[in-house]
Formats: sequence, structure tokens, C-alpha cells
Amino acid sequence: MAEGENWERKTLEKIALAAVTEQRRARRWGIFFKSLGFLYLFLLLAAFMGWLTPEELPAGRKHTALVELEGVIAPGAPANADRIIEGLNKAFKDKNTQGVILRINSPGGSPVQAGRINDEIRRLRAQYPHIPLYAVVDDLCASGGYYVAVAAERIYVDKASIIGSIGVIINGFGFTGAMDKLGVERRLLIAGENKAFLDPFSPENPQQKAYAQNMIEEIHQQFIEVVRKGRGSRLNETPDMWSGLVWHGAKAIELGLADALGSVQSVARDVIKAENVVDFTPQQSLADRLARRFGSAAAQALFDSKLELR
Repeated sequence: MAEGENWERKTLEKIALAAVTEQRRARRWGIFFKSLGFLYLFLLLAAFMGWLTPEELPAGRKHTALVELEGVIAPGAPANADRIIEGLNKAFKDKNTQGVILRINSPGGSPVQAGRINDEIRRLRAQYPHIPLYAVVDDLCASGGYYVAVAAERIYVDKASIIGSIGVIINGFGFTGAMDKLGVERRLLIAGENKAFLDPFSPENPQQKAYAQNMIEEIHQQFIEVVRKGRGSRLNETPDMWSGLVWHGAKAIELGLADALGSVQSVARDVIKAENVVDFTPQQSLADRLARRFGSAAAQALFDSKLELR
């Protein structure tokens, strides 16, 4: 009887031990799969946040460097000066870069931001004289976008690209008539007679209007000089060239506003002679994209009242 009880006890111990071992194994696998899941989620989050931005640079292979300028040129926008300048510097510094293409699809924007990019392109071209920089236009290269493009060695366009709009604008609204109809009284306290400069809720001030007009005309002349300096003898000036008009790509070539027809692929292949294209445009983090999405309406409202190259 004692021997039977001993056998049963040993059997039960083995079964209990096997159950404990199985539970431990299951727990370890559970921890493994949970850790794998957390790692996957972390990598996914890191990719969205821009923490993982591998540059696809084939080792020892010569390439054409690409930087994208897309959209309105403005602080905080994807096409802001800091971001474009960062990409251009990385492109020029890479030892395998044979040439740089700045692909532009922009209606314009801030003259300050466009001017900073123009200045940096000129500096980089002087610092790296053996690396050419070409501007390639997609659909649109107008105003501030063209201000940037003229710093390039050559400008390539599609025959239907829209080029030009060499002008300056200050826009806004006047609400005084609507306020009168609604019975709204404007109460404004200022220290400094021009502190409420071009205030949309006050009657138009002729002196302030004249001052603003003179200011944008001076900035317009700055724009014209930048274009003349960038295009040089290639420019075939016409009376309406500085009027704010735009032209299609084929006409822009005829006027000397652009040099030839071309795309990123054709310029890389036929001009730079490095068909492999590597994108050096700095990636945007998820935080930046969310901030832009939630703040876009307010930011656009503020930007619409500012000075623009158009």
C-alpha cells in the first residue's frame, strides 16, 4: 500500500511539475510576443515621428541629390527656409553627389524665406563649384518660388508649367461697412499713430496706404534685381515681364525665364550624368504634421494678411 501511495505521489508531482513548466514556458512566450508587439509599435511610432529617417545612400555609388520645395514658402510650412537649406547642405556635403536638383512646385510666399534660400544656394554654389545645382519645375514656379529658382545654374520646366508672377502683394479686407450695418462700434487704443497700420476694422488711411504702396514697390525692385542677377543675359525683357503675369513653360524659355524642357529624371540622366536619384529632403515628424493640421486654419489666416511675393 505504501508503495502504491509513493507511486501516486510521484506521478502527481510529475504532473504538477509539468504543469508548472508549461505555465512558465507559456509565460515566457507571452512575454516574448508582447515585447515583439511593443517593439513593432515603437518602430511604427518612431517612423511617424521622424526618429528613423534612413538615407538611402548606396555605398560608393555616384548619384544626383534631390531636394523638394513643395507648397507655400512660409515659416512653419513644409517649404520653410530652414528645412530647404538643411536639405541643400546635406546634398552638397555628400561625397557621392554629382549634382543637385531643387524640384519646385510653389505659388510663392514670404520674400524673406525665399530670399534666404536664394542666398544659401548662391553660397553653396560658390563653395562647391564642381557640383552644379539645377531647378526643375513641376506644375508651378511663381513669385517666391521663382525668386528661389533664379539662384540655380539652369531652370528646367515642362512645356505646360506655370512660370513668373514677378510681383509683390499685401492683401486684406475692410470691414467698416459691415460693422456699420450691424451696429458694431470699433474701440481702438494705440500708442503711436501708425500702430494700427492697415487695420481692417478702421477706415482706410490714405497716408498708410501710400506708405505700404511705396514699400511693396521697393521690394518689387529687389525682386526684379534678383531675377536680373540670376538670369543675366539670358533674359529677354518685355514691358509686362515685371507686371505679375505668368507664362507657360515653353513661353518662359522663349523669354529667358527658363532654360530648357526637362524633368528630374531627364536632368539626372542627361545633364548630370548620374541617373540614380537620392532624396535629401528632410523628413517631417508626426508632431510637425499634426501641429500643421490642427493649426493650419489659424496660421493661414495670419499669413493671408502678411506680405507675399506673388
